[in-house]
Amino acid sequence: MKWNCWSWLLCVMTSLVFISVVSAQGRIVPAGAVPEKLFEGVMLTEGVAVAPDGLVYFSDITFSDKTRQDDGSFHAGHIWVFDPKTEKTRIFRSPSGMSNGIKFDAAGRMVVCEGADYGGRRVTRTNMTTGQSFVIAAMFNHRPLNAPNDVTIDEKGRMYFSDPRYLGPEPIEQPVMAVYRIDTDLSLHRIITDVAKPNGVCVSPDQKTLYVVCHNNGSTGPIPPIENVEEPKPMKGKMQLLAYDLHADGTASFRKKLVDYYPQDGPDGLCCDVKGNIYVAERNTQKPGIGIYDPDGKQLGFIPTELPTNVGFARGKDANLLYITAGKCLYRIRLNAKGYQLPAKE
Repeated sequence: MKWNCWSWLLCVMTSLVFISVVSAQGRIVPAGAVPEKLFEGVMLTEGVAVAPDGLVYFSDITFSDKTRQDDGSFHAGHIWVFDPKTEKTRIFRSPSGMSNGIKFDAAGRMVVCEGADYGGRRVTRTNMTTGQSFVIAAMFNHRPLNAPNDVTIDEKGRMYFSDPRYLGPEPIEQPVMAVYRIDTDLSLHRIITDVAKPNGVCVSPDQKTLYVVCHNNGSTGPIPPIENVEEPKPMKGKMQLLAYDLHADGTASFRKKLVDYYPQDGPDGLCCDVKGNIYVAERNTQKPGIGIYDPDGKQLGFIPTELPTNVGFARGKDANLLYITAGKCLYRIRLNAKGYQLPAKE
C-alpha cells in the first residue's frame, strides 16, 4: 500500500483526535471543574466524612489561642453536619472534644479522633441511631494519648489512627508519635513508630496497603513568649506520603516512599477511589490543593484549593462527588472517579 503525504497527515490527525478523546475520558478531574464553596466555619475545617444516609460531617478545630473571646472564653471545637438536599449546615456536636479525623464504620457508626488543646485526646464511636457515644481508646500503657488525629478502618472492622501532637498545653506522656490499631475487641496496639510525626492514614481498597502521611513541622505547639528571649524557629522535618504493607494480622511494615514534599510543607488527610488512586490534601503554601496519585505514587491530577486539610467521597449516586475541607470552609467537586467506601454490615 502506497502512502502519500496527505494520507500520512490524515492518519496522524486521526490518531491525535483518538488520543485526545481517550485522554479526556480518562481524566479524573473534568476540564474546567473547580471546587464549589458550601460553608464557612469558625477556624479550621477538618475530617470530612459522608455518612451512609448522605449527610456530610466535618470538624471545626477552634484553636484556643486563636478564638479567644472578650470575656476570656474560647470556642470548644465543633462538629458540623451539611445536608446536600437542603444545602443547610448545622452544629451536630459542640463541644467536639477538639475533633479532627472522622470516619464511618461498616455499621454506620461515627468514629472520631479527638485531639489536644483542651480536647478529649481519645477516639470515640457514636451510635448514630441513639446518639450515644463511647470512648474506645484513650490510654496506651496507662498513659494518655498525644492527640489522635486521623482514622481509617479496614474491612475486618479494625481501626487505625495516628497520634501526633501539633498544639495544646497538655503534657506529652507517650514516648513516640505513632500509628495505632484498635481491634474489634477494642484492644489497642501500637503498630508504626518509624514515622516521625504521622498525620493522615488510609487503608487501600484492596486492604493490602496502609498509607501514612508524615507531616513533621518540628513543633508540638506555640511557645509562650518570654521577655527578652528569642526562641529559635522550629526546624521542619520529613514531609512525605508513605506506603506500608498491611498484613493479615493487622501489623504493618514500611514498603516505600511515594511522594517527598520537602522542603515544602507536606500533606494532611487523604482518601482513595475504587481503583485505588489516592487523593491527598497537600498543604504546600506555594501550590495548595488536592494531589491525585496512583498506588505507585505517579501523579494523575491536581485540584487547586486554598490550604486544604482533608478529603472524603460521597456515596451512592454521588460517589463521584469529592468533599474537601480547606481553610475554614467546606467545598465539593464532581470528578470522573468514584470513591471507595467500606462495604455495609449490620
